[in-house]
Amino acid sequence: MDQITIRRPDDWHLHLRDGAVLEHVVPHTARRFARAIVMPNLVPPVTTVSAALAYRQRILDTLPPGTDFKPLMTLYLTDNTSPETATEAAASEHIHGVKLYPAGATTNSDAGVTDLARCEDTLAAMAEHGLPLLLHGEVTHGDVDIFDRESRFIDQTLEPLLQRHPSLRVVFEHITTAQAAEFVASGPDRLAATITPQHLLYNRNHMLVGGIRPHYYCLPILKRERDREALLDAATSGNPRFFLGTDSAPHARGAKESACGCAGCFSACAAIELYAEIFEDAGRLDRLEGFASIHGADFYQLPRNEELITLRRQDWTLPGEYNLGNDTIVPLAAGQTLRWRLDGQQDTP
Repeated sequence: MDQITIRRPDDWHLHLRDGAVLEHVVPHTARRFARAIVMPNLVPPVTTVSAALAYRQRILDTLPPGTDFKPLMTLYLTDNTSPETATEAAASEHIHGVKLYPAGATTNSDAGVTDLARCEDTLAAMAEHGLPLLLHGEVTHGDVDIFDRESRFIDQTLEPLLQRHPSLRVVFEHITTAQAAEFVASGPDRLAATITPQHLLYNRNHMLVGGIRPHYYCLPILKRERDREALLDAATSGNPRFFLGTDSAPHARGAKESACGCAGCFSACAAIELYAEIFEDAGRLDRLEGFASIHGADFYQLPRNEELITLRRQDWTLPGEYNLGNDTIVPLAAGQTLRWRLDGQQDTP
């Protein structure tokens, strides 16, 4: 097979940052994806409908002429988010979820939820109005090993949450463990999960053996090989409750390659190409369209894209870095030769 044509995909978990960074990172996603769920962990965080709409406009303002890309906005859940804010968000055509960051879990999460019990009325309002809750699924207690944070979250937070709110739709974002894949697969239809390219491609050995490789460092952190294999099985299974979410997260090179490097992998510049390679290696390339273009739209109750994209079998080398204004950004799989290329794509570093 020398080419594949699928519905234009969507990215159901994306970081774009703000300010001058936007013009350098938005076009990468807009070339490949029709829509993307945009994360709200800015400084300050996006906690109101008005702030989300203003951020959306800043994203739109960076699009190259003629680009048809729709940012799908989210709000940042805090201990003080009111049910009225959730109701207002649900009424907006541009807001499609509320993001739960446990305080201190990842980049710009210090304003996150300290105690989910403080959010019960807001969660009930979200359930009533059909507004999904998007989870960064980790506990952040100091006594919990970083490799066990996701598993503890499932047992201590997610399972009780689903029981308390039986109509709340939940997206367990960037799952990283076999336990998470099994939990979602056996859970109710209102529970879904996104899976990133890095968690399908790599395990923690890739990040730590032979020297620390900071551009593989993300949160939740890479896990064991058996976890990667379980995620691969889930992503390529055809189960409609697993879908594409890159968690592409731009950080300047210096912020990654430092004594206290930032968490996040930048994959927007080759995301659909990486997923195509992953699915082909698994012998399930025929299931890529469902994972990338159908399952997420159906779960978010949005129309499937009618536009098509074509990927051609063509070896190309992913640049070692891309321009980020006065700095550079190193992509996931930098310098590697990829087998699939988006038709007409000519990314420049």
